[in-house]
Amino acid sequence: MINEAPQIVVKKKERSASVLAEFKFSPEMIKREESSEAVRNFRKSAWDTYQGLPMPTSRDEAWRRTDLTGLHSGDITLASRCSTYPPAELVEPLIGEKHGGQIIISAGKIEINLDPEIAQQGVIFTDLLTAEKKHADLLLRILGQVVRPDEGKFSAMAAALAQNGVFLYIPKGVSVDLPFHSLLWGSDEKIAFISNLLIYLEEGASATYVHESASRDEPGQSMNAANVEIIVGPSASLKFVELQSLGKHVWNFSHERVKVEKNGKVDWIFGAIGSHLTKNFSTLDLVGEGAEGRISGFYFTDGQQHLDHDTQQNHLAPHTTSDLIFKGALSGESRSVWQGMIYVAKGAEKTDGYQANRNLILSPKARADSIPGLEILADDVRCTHGATVGQVDPEVVFYLLSRGIPKPEAEQLIVEGFFEQIMQRIPFDGVKKRFEMAIHQKMKALLQ
Repeated sequence: MINEAPQIVVKKKERSASVLAEFKFSPEMIKREESSEAVRNFRKSAWDTYQGLPMPTSRDEAWRRTDLTGLHSGDITLASRCSTYPPAELVEPLIGEKHGGQIIISAGKIEINLDPEIAQQGVIFTDLLTAEKKHADLLLRILGQVVRPDEGKFSAMAAALAQNGVFLYIPKGVSVDLPFHSLLWGSDEKIAFISNLLIYLEEGASATYVHESASRDEPGQSMNAANVEIIVGPSASLKFVELQSLGKHVWNFSHERVKVEKNGKVDWIFGAIGSHLTKNFSTLDLVGEGAEGRISGFYFTDGQQHLDHDTQQNHLAPHTTSDLIFKGALSGESRSVWQGMIYVAKGAEKTDGYQANRNLILSPKARADSIPGLEILADDVRCTHGATVGQVDPEVVFYLLSRGIPKPEAEQLIVEGFFEQIMQRIPFDGVKKRFEMAIHQKMKALLQ
């Protein structure tokens, strides 16, 4: 007789995933009769895409670490008003002493200023609705061409239902020294602010642009959804600073991509201090030989905040260079997720790609997930990555205490030192001060 050992079969339990209720949006919400027919057709096509895509769940790999089930999507409608005006400090110049152009957008109100001398050079800096009416041909050269509506439910939503946004166009060979600034201000609760930001630099053009999405804290929920599409033409140069200081009631979703052509350069600086939950897709496409891109990310979370950043550095041509560093500090019961990928296409020889994510944990219940990645299909490349998650070194705290520095100040100095690498990458004093103020306010709340 043969004695057989019992066979044990383990059944894998499927990941449960609650399906988020659909938003109460309708095709009537996309109607803008004053827009060109081509723009209206684009919006209608994006709406069809939006309807055909499912709501993301934790079963989707990109959303595996971000739970949307707490969002009351069925209660949210499009914003038609905004009861508050942004505070004065948000509209002051962050670079230099004056703006080359400034746009302030809140629901139902738009303020646009552009230096006349800059306008005479053929520069267009206006809100999205005006661009749809007066500059549709230029707009359609970028709208939906950099961020496709079919990339996800929220990219399709922003493509179809954008209520407003900003369009910046710099003609060939035009260099603008004075910075552009835009502020998207959205307060109130149970409303959605949906926008498109489009930047198009033609060959040899250069510009500096600061964009901020902001709101005050409200008791309920709101949503912000945006597509950011940027083209940096051949030998063009863009410094793009992006600040996210939304209230802690805001659920924030964005798809952002910068496309850099031959010998073009982009310096992309990103800071996130607000929102209840953020899911951000940031992509750098180096499509032309010699293209360069640098991304510097800063985030500081507290309370119940959840920030999820998904970055992609795509080297699609030879002799391209990318450099990404994201640094974050976390306190309270907050959580950050960073998932990065360097992709090198076949034939993209002489690629130089770097990515790193560093996290500083300031409380026992905070958590940081850091997931770097490489996918290389070419030879003769140099690609490196790294990720760290750590706590404040008690020996460093002890050393500062021994020098007579009180513990709260010692811990703040350590956090400021942790972010110094990012600060050194920011050539704008006003932006540095905003970041430093955010660090100070977060640390003050932590140490109370």
